[in-house]
Amino acid sequence: MSTLPIASPRQVRRAAVALVRSDGRAFAAVLALNAAAALLGLAGPWLLGRLIDRVRDGATTGDVDRVGLLLLGCALAQILLSRQARYLAHRFGERSAAKVREQLLDRVLALPAGTAERAGTGDLTSRGTADSTAVGETLRDAAPELLVACAQILFILGAILTVSPLLGACGLLGVLGIAFAARWYLRRSRPAYLADRAATAGLAETLSATAHGARTVDALGLGPQRLAAGRAAVAEAHRARMRTLHLRLRFFAGINLSYAVPAALVLPLGAVLVAHGAVTPGAAVATALYLQRIVDPLDTVVVLLEGLQSSTAAYARVEGLAPAPASVPAQGGGPAAAPAHEPADDRIRVSGVRYAYPDGPDVLHGLDLDLTPGERLAVVGPSGSGKTTLGRLLAGVERPRTGSVTVGGVPLADLAPERLRRQVVLVTQEHHVFLGTLRDNLRIAAPGADDAALTAALDAVGWQHDLPDGLDTDLGPAATRLDGARAQQLALARVILADPHTLVLDEATALLDPTAARHTERALAAALTGRTVIAIAHRLHTAHDADRVAVLDRGRLTALGPHEDLLAAEGPYADLWHTWRTA
Repeated sequence: MSTLPIASPRQVRRAAVALVRSDGRAFAAVLALNAAAALLGLAGPWLLGRLIDRVRDGATTGDVDRVGLLLLGCALAQILLSRQARYLAHRFGERSAAKVREQLLDRVLALPAGTAERAGTGDLTSRGTADSTAVGETLRDAAPELLVACAQILFILGAILTVSPLLGACGLLGVLGIAFAARWYLRRSRPAYLADRAATAGLAETLSATAHGARTVDALGLGPQRLAAGRAAVAEAHRARMRTLHLRLRFFAGINLSYAVPAALVLPLGAVLVAHGAVTPGAAVATALYLQRIVDPLDTVVVLLEGLQSSTAAYARVEGLAPAPASVPAQGGGPAAAPAHEPADDRIRVSGVRYAYPDGPDVLHGLDLDLTPGERLAVVGPSGSGKTTLGRLLAGVERPRTGSVTVGGVPLADLAPERLRRQVVLVTQEHHVFLGTLRDNLRIAAPGADDAALTAALDAVGWQHDLPDGLDTDLGPAATRLDGARAQQLALARVILADPHTLVLDEATALLDPTAARHTERALAAALTGRTVIAIAHRLHTAHDADRVAVLDRGRLTALGPHEDLLAAEGPYADLWHTWRTA
């Protein structure tokens, strides 16, 4: 299940109303044109019924010609009005779909990194692609057609009851049958479609994880396990899809039965009433034609209702990001507190910090750490000691279970994302190269930087200027593809351009060879002179170059001090150092 919220039906309705109000004039114009077209559509059966009665009463050919021309004029006017209504409806739908996508992008970008990571790529990807596409298609195509069909149904029912109330009552029986079937379907379909969407997201997550880790899967012989996980995800998606299919089959069976009832009653009843003079032949014919005509808009509503449930479930997932926390919530479940003020300075303090991942034990136990602005701190320790977790806390990605991590007296995790990234930047060994030129990739960190600043940042991380078009080189799978080492250098160059006061490096040079890594780290330290640098590393030469070294073991801070002092103390750090030197 996703850790991201799903909007309630009330929230979806409120969001839809707000979306319509944002383009209210266009929506009102669509409604007016559709209403006029539906009214003109009622003229055909009524005029044909009048013509039958007048022919029975001895109408001339001139009378027939005039009624025929009137029928033709009404049909042409209806076509023109319907065309204009659909044109405006599609424009309204495209604008609304664009707003939904833009809102979704803004909300995803505002999510804390920890929240996005826990959600998984499959869930976020499906919300941004399949779900937003379904909402856009509904706003563009289904919504205008549904408005037209509903208007036609209301007007046709009114015309039937006006022409012959008794025969019109037969038509209402069919509508009541459809209403009962729709009520049964709507009560069951929303949870079924939400489960279908969630299963699709789970399948995407499983396939994405297997594809991205293909080399690891192959190296460790994990093919059977990943295949089993894929089959389980496919089976779950199949079960969810079959549930919605069974609901649709039962729904459509009830609808087809409701269609047959009015025609089966009106034809014999109309013949009896005409024979007894209760209605005219023209009225009976007009009623039968209206009942025949109402089938098409009813069928449109039924088909769109099924699709509307699917798109409503998709909109609930898209709109679910609206109340998602803009900063990381406390692990106890309470909302994050808004920062009372701006940080007083750049000093970072860790006080009594304990942290546990969801449904797990504490991995950090009462850590205390006071960082002096401008110092270089190395965090070392054996695997699983809590180094990466501490780095995420220091970068404001996660919030401690108890205790605090503050900058200038303000909790880091309470800062707004844009403010936080001006304070602290976390760089890991996982980097992304965006589609675009090398210049575009660098200016993500500093949109106003000129080419000289971009080149200086690349020089600082040891970049080899060997790309065919320099800063204008297109990057990406279909253009120039960067290997892992070059991608890491690009990420580090972005850090220099972003110029934060604190930098957290979590194995940020792991993909470089040892010599290049040490050169890059020293060049980066020189470029960030005066900035606080927290380096989390397994290569202990990083610790050798640091002002202080923090040693973690099983989530506890076991030693803290300069490299030479810790070596002289012959404690845990000295053991790590000697093990690393002899490895």
